[in-house]
Amino acid sequence: MNGLEITAAGFGVVSVYLSVRQNIWSWPTAIVSVGMYTLVFYRSRLYADMGLQVVYVVLSLYGWYQWLYGGSNRTELKVSRTGRRVAFVLFAAVLTSAAILGTLLHRHTDAAIPYVDSLTTSTSLAAQWMMTRKLVENWLVWVAVDVVYIAMFINRSLHVTAVLYAVYLVLAAVGYFKWRHESRTAGGAVLAT
Repeated sequence: MNGLEITAAGFGVVSVYLSVRQNIWSWPTAIVSVGMYTLVFYRSRLYADMGLQVVYVVLSLYGWYQWLYGGSNRTELKVSRTGRRVAFVLFAAVLTSAAILGTLLHRHTDAAIPYVDSLTTSTSLAAQWMMTRKLVENWLVWVAVDVVYIAMFINRSLHVTAVLYAVYLVLAAVGYFKWRHESRTAGGAVLAT
């Protein structure tokens, strides 16, 4: 446990809390958190998750824009549901990328747990993209991946980060119910493509 990990975790909690509330400031606080976590994961030899943080910066910039202008006629994006086709494509992409990345890390690095690291990374990318599009089910994906992350971080002695992901788990459950309610009251639009 160190100051960098604690600070990154603090910004992470603020970011997810703001996401649950659909507050646009969730995106800049996410950028600060993931920037710090890039170094934390490098030091822990969780290379897939280290690389994921870099992608998160890009996705955070994209999400920031989408939440402000991704709705009809460049208006604020509204919460919607994930269509079956989108869900299938995301599931296939997660399995494919996890297998490829896991194999590469296993063969070419000293990664601590390459396949688990790759699966959590791939799943997190899908969940984060879903969040940028305000898809309700992003929270269910986060719940599932957070459970695995908690065990992985305990295994790597990243106890502050494990606690952080336990908090994320609770916030993801709250986010799901809040966003689901909003989706239902707004007519339940579905993202088909």
